[in-house]
Amino acid sequence: MTETFTILLFVGAPALLLLAVHSLSAARMLGPIVLCYATGLLVGISGLLPETTAPIRTTITEASLALALPFLLFSVDMRAWRHVAGRAMLSMGFAVVAVVFMATLLFHGVAARGVEAPEQLSGMAIGMYTGGIANLGAIKLALSIPDSRYLLFATVDTFVGALYLMLVLTFGQKLFGRFLTPFPQSYHGEDAAYQEVEAYEDLLHIKALPAILIALLTAGICVGAAVLLAPWLAFSAPPIVVIVLLTSFGLLASFIPQIRNNQAASKLGMYLIYVFSFCVAASLDMAALATMDATILIFVIVATFGSLVLHAILCRLFRIDVDTFLITSVAALMSPAFVPMVARNLRNPGILMSGMATGILGFAIGNYLGISVALLLASGGN
Repeated sequence: MTETFTILLFVGAPALLLLAVHSLSAARMLGPIVLCYATGLLVGISGLLPETTAPIRTTITEASLALALPFLLFSVDMRAWRHVAGRAMLSMGFAVVAVVFMATLLFHGVAARGVEAPEQLSGMAIGMYTGGIANLGAIKLALSIPDSRYLLFATVDTFVGALYLMLVLTFGQKLFGRFLTPFPQSYHGEDAAYQEVEAYEDLLHIKALPAILIALLTAGICVGAAVLLAPWLAFSAPPIVVIVLLTSFGLLASFIPQIRNNQAASKLGMYLIYVFSFCVAASLDMAALATMDATILIFVIVATFGSLVLHAILCRLFRIDVDTFLITSVAALMSPAFVPMVARNLRNPGILMSGMATGILGFAIGNYLGISVALLLASGGN
């Protein structure tokens, strides 16, 4: 019974929140993504769900993301990429520079306080905030980081990352838009799919069934092929390879007009992103936060928001627009998994591919950069 309730909660809660968006003006002002993330945080903080439901939550999180990525990428117009590629890569480079600079600065700060093995914290921060959780796990193994320190860092990052994401989703565009240039309007691409994405009633009509089946079949082929091929191409951690393949297959399918113009795919993809957002937020572990070392909390907060501010300053100097700054910041600090929800929130489908491409680049360099900088800091500190 508990398992059934958990599945219904995680899969069905976004539907109720969408209903609230349609019915309540206050909910409409916040938007479905913010509501899903905020409600998920409340569920996680409340402790209502027992620990035995964690595997179910993890499965739903992974499955919803795996299907959402190809669904959303089906509608990407590859022609928009040529307009933003240069700005996106430059902005991602600034994001990496900002993370490495802050992690190095923090290393010297915590080392002066006598914290043991501070290079481990810097290495984890660089791997996490240029790549993602997969890089964090790889760096843990490479640097022989104790389980307790790794788990505490990951838990604190979940909490701080939630605050960062809420900032980006609610005030980010308006706040940073005060001193960054606006995204070029001529490059915004077609916005209709995003404007109508919350109108799900048409998916309940029988006439929508062929489009839904085609989208499900195509996405299923993409996921199945990625999962089967990943072990054979696992030059890095398998999750990274799966994401690379899912992104590649989704983009390849977008070249087929019938797939690219399938409106059901984008709507299904966004609903799965709502499910993903709810599940990720609900994973917050308050018990671990209550007993944490304050040094790690301060380290993660300064690494996250310090690199965000430095990244924004660099983008200001080189006149990079606010949407590109935000999407590459999310791709670096949160990983490509969070790019679709931010692109949706910005109502700018033209930056979706930029965020995915730069995020995958971060995955690729995260391990090497995190390990090499940690070893350099350790050798310099001895």
